[in-house]
Amino acid sequence: MTFAVRYSQGALEDLERLYDYLLLRDIELAEKAYHAIVKATEFLENFPFSCRKVLTDNAFLRELVIAFGSSGYVALFEIEDSETITILAIRHQREEDYH
Repeated sequence: MTFAVRYSQGALEDLERLYDYLLLRDIELAEKAYHAIVKATEFLENFPFSCRKVLTDNAFLRELVIAFGSSGYVALFEIEDSETITILAIRHQREEDYH
């Protein structure tokens, strides 16, 4: 079974915010981080249930840990139905929590 992965407006804004943060420091690094996040989310097309649960009583709200450099990113997503996954938010692992 393959899932369609879509991004919420908030997740797209997070992706832009994270990209812009790195863009001010290193354009090449910003591009690599962006592509690492997008590539990692492709994993969800086939294996969304292998990611960690956010809440023990909700099997459909999960987090994908995305390795990048010495830390990385975390994508919060929801398995909407048997065909669709929505990425709700993306944050750097050193940020306190989702916005």
